[in-house]
Amino acid sequence: MREQILVLDPQAADHHAEERALRARGPATRVDILGVSAWSVTDPGLLKRLLTSPHVSKDTRAHWPAFAETVATWPLALWVAVDNMFTAYGSDHRRLRRMIAPAFSARRITALTADVEALVAGLLDRLEAVPAGEVVDLREHLATPLPIAVVGRLMGVPASQAAEFRTLVDGVFATTLSTDEAAKNTAAVYQLLAELIAAKRERPGDDMTSLLIAARDDEGDGGTLTDAELRDTLLLMISAGYETTVNVIDQAVCSLLSDPEQRAHVREGRCSWADVVEETLRHESAVKHLPLRCALRDIPLPDGRTIRAGEAILASYAAANRHPDWHGDSADRFDATRVGKEHLAFGYGVHYCLGAPLARLEVTTALRELFARFPDVRLAVPVEDLTPMPTLISNGHVTVPVRLRPAPGG
Repeated sequence: MREQILVLDPQAADHHAEERALRARGPATRVDILGVSAWSVTDPGLLKRLLTSPHVSKDTRAHWPAFAETVATWPLALWVAVDNMFTAYGSDHRRLRRMIAPAFSARRITALTADVEALVAGLLDRLEAVPAGEVVDLREHLATPLPIAVVGRLMGVPASQAAEFRTLVDGVFATTLSTDEAAKNTAAVYQLLAELIAAKRERPGDDMTSLLIAARDDEGDGGTLTDAELRDTLLLMISAGYETTVNVIDQAVCSLLSDPEQRAHVREGRCSWADVVEETLRHESAVKHLPLRCALRDIPLPDGRTIRAGEAILASYAAANRHPDWHGDSADRFDATRVGKEHLAFGYGVHYCLGAPLARLEVTTALRELFARFPDVRLAVPVEDLTPMPTLISNGHVTVPVRLRPAPGG
């Protein structure tokens, strides 16, 4: 009897319950993601094998038989239709990754440390002006502006365009848009990227956008970077460098503010801020599901079923990171003192996130300085009353309301 397909909730209203249901169905199970059938993989061992297998491709344009009939009507079409290292396979992926890797070298990240610290200090200075006892949204006033500013400097995005890029990137991660709404958002994103490319061609700077444009223009039509790859690489770096980092800061703050014992562990030296960041990445992966890969040949599963050649594969990172076979009976509990904090939040294998060191730097700095500046910060509502972002991809909250200092006499 064929297994009933589990329809993923586009709004992810209770994603933890959904992830438990996915795990209960075995190492992989058939799901419907906004009308597309795929295998959701939640077993971490199996997921690692598939993420490193030469028989699994992210180039769905070339290897997914359903691509042509899906891309015109699927709200998440951009996730499979972009032309950059996110969807590249084999030698194309290696070529594109080599071009981007220098932007995230250890030397470059170290050089950015002072900038990140200054940006955090400036954001906290503005928060100092909030009257004691007044509620302020930390997602809006710390978690979001920090990565936007960092990626803006890295990519050379003018400050005047930052807000527009933010709005459009939010649309890329949304899973409640109609096909028409998603298409209009994509068109607007590409228009903004075209304007950025034109501006940097006219007045190049010391930024990654200018370097990529130079590589494209110097090589010409037969070169190492096509026009589409240039545009979509910029989209990847701007969107990935913003949204995921916002969510990690958001989730780390909420985890600490909802558990005084965990805050005490950090304050009293039983764990470090780096421990908090890694446990947040494990416990609340910034990306719940990542569309989309494709099987190049039949892949037998441990339970006797088979992912057939041409079928889509969904990496369900959030469910895998809390798998009890990996982290035991306490997998659902946030514990910054946990000895083993291994996770797949940044992916695995050749597609492992190049920006991971920068994200860790941003989140660690934001947390360390926030709690140093405002040791009495508290959530303004019970953690269970926080509203999750209505998307099955991104994992954060709509707002993170806090009181930075108690009200006078409170």
